[in-house]
Amino acid sequence: MKRILTFDGGGIRGVFSLEILLRIETLLREHFKAPNLILADHFDFFAGTSTGAIIAAGLSWGMPVEEILTLYVKHGTTMFQHVPWYNPLKRILVSRYEAKPLSDLLRRTFSEDGKGEVPALLDTKRLKTLLLVVLRNHTTGSAWPISNNPLAMYNDANLLDCNLKVPLWKLVRASTAAPTYFDPEEIMLGGKRHVFVDGAITPYNNPALIAALMAVLPCYRLAWETGPDKIRLISVGTMRFSLAATDVNVRRMWVGYHAAQIPAALMQGIALEQDCLCRCLGQCIHGEELDSEIGNLEGTALPGRSWFSYARYNRSFMGKEAEEFLRQNPQLAQLDAVQAVPALRELGRAYANEHVRIEHLI
Repeated sequence: MKRILTFDGGGIRGVFSLEILLRIETLLREHFKAPNLILADHFDFFAGTSTGAIIAAGLSWGMPVEEILTLYVKHGTTMFQHVPWYNPLKRILVSRYEAKPLSDLLRRTFSEDGKGEVPALLDTKRLKTLLLVVLRNHTTGSAWPISNNPLAMYNDANLLDCNLKVPLWKLVRASTAAPTYFDPEEIMLGGKRHVFVDGAITPYNNPALIAALMAVLPCYRLAWETGPDKIRLISVGTMRFSLAATDVNVRRMWVGYHAAQIPAALMQGIALEQDCLCRCLGQCIHGEELDSEIGNLEGTALPGRSWFSYARYNRSFMGKEAEEFLRQNPQLAQLDAVQAVPALRELGRAYANEHVRIEHLI
């Protein structure tokens, strides 16, 4: 069986995902009686968007989960370092946070020398698995799911703009370049400048479906054999919070109101649809309820052969529960709430202990 593990975007809420991964790693170590097992020993393909790109790249690099979690806990404040007060125009009109501290951290982490002086390229031998990171190419106006698959169309070494020759840290940084939070990332390809922003504003903030398609569609040139006993796809989210506004005054729904609400609504809706499609195209073995009409689709199969078996780990706060939870913990819905890391860890541990099972993983 081929195994794919994918990670949503969600800023510092990636800590929630990492607690789930700690549980996955622990269960696999116990099952195989291998105390030093890392997830790259068990999974064939990691995929991530935005904060998920950091996690996916770290796992493919061969890091144990605890090491990646330490990056978030130890360097969270560094990742979200405010633009100085003496540059108010940039802080208000361009980005809240400096890109350099995060860039420096990624440059050191994904380097051949461990110091950041010799950047690892996407074709580095340090990557132990297939890796997919999702970016948005603002220059071309399109989503760019980029992998290290040597057979991929744009990974041909004879091309001047071969993706495999791009520094890995730049691709990960580009995937995290959330508009208004961080500056875009510029990458030279074939002598041309391309501007990249956060992959979360593509349809693939939840990258599970695009990872599965990359594994099975002939155009991506991996062509894995399909079937629920041939491919196991596990998708890990960063929590979902209800966007309901039950008491909104329609007279207050002016342009400024919509400017703040619509992007979040579209991103959440698309991510949910990606999850739903995975449950329809695959054989769902675990997942929370999608809505009150279709439920969680566990055990439901469309006519024809399922492409893969699928588990989704995520925690949603909806309706009155969401209202009460966010009233008490408003920072947990934010992408940059570094002070919420202890609470995120607690939520992730509780969820993982309740939902993650070894039978989902093997």
